[in-house]
Amino acid sequence: MRTKHAIRQLVEKALDIKKLTPEIENEINSELTENGYISDVDYEALELLMAEMDAGRVKLVPSWVY
Repeated sequence: MRTKHAIRQLVEKALDIKKLTPEIENEINSELTENGYISDVDYEALELLMAEMDAGRVKLVPSWVY
């Protein structure tokens, strides 16, 4: 993806569709692996995603369910 705050953009996508797909999760993991660090903005976005998942507003789904 290689854009500034790519993780935040991926989190926004998950929040918009209210689903964390394996594709989005894999892209987040790839960004973390490639960068080797996480910016404050991306960290806050991931915290929000986890909170939304804990609250049941975002579901973890298999790739074939949309």
